[in-house]
Amino acid sequence: MVGEASTVTEAISRIAATLPDVVLLDVHMPDGGGRAVLEAVRRAHPEVRFLALSVSDAAEDVIGLIRAGARGYVTKTISPEELATAIRRVADGDAVFSPRLAGFVLDSFAARPDAPVADPELDQLTNREREVLRLLARGYAYKEIAKELFISIKTVETHVSNVLRKLQMSNRYELSRWAADRRLV
Repeated sequence: MVGEASTVTEAISRIAATLPDVVLLDVHMPDGGGRAVLEAVRRAHPEVRFLALSVSDAAEDVIGLIRAGARGYVTKTISPEELATAIRRVADGDAVFSPRLAGFVLDSFAARPDAPVADPELDQLTNREREVLRLLARGYAYKEIAKELFISIKTVETHVSNVLRKLQMSNRYELSRWAADRRLV
């Protein structure tokens, strides 16, 4: 291990300074998320490999990171031993996914190989806002969302407010219906 970072700017700087073989990338880090780190580093240092780590196993999160250049995607439920193996496999050039996540990737490319997975409304939301939206649409209370995502209730309220504003909706029921229509639930 050559370092760690807690913000996008710090991560980009440390990766450029150390050029690790593999970056274990927290998908939902502050200031733009792991995808911002991946995209910035890949332009300057395409030899650096990325393994995405997230609490989310949502298809759009997985597909977005893989399209951006991650060599694998694992969820935070992975055991320490499995994580160490996944990092070594990515370093060796393999792609690493759980069977369920691999299915998302294969389905995405098999169904419409040339079509980008894009939804202009959904694309304006951060990964964390999508996670909050997904849990909200599943009927979780703010307190339950906070516990599930390891954030404060106030932070959940802020994310919900941002999602409502960005999608120009007025309440959580509209959001739930919108998320269900897009199969985010």
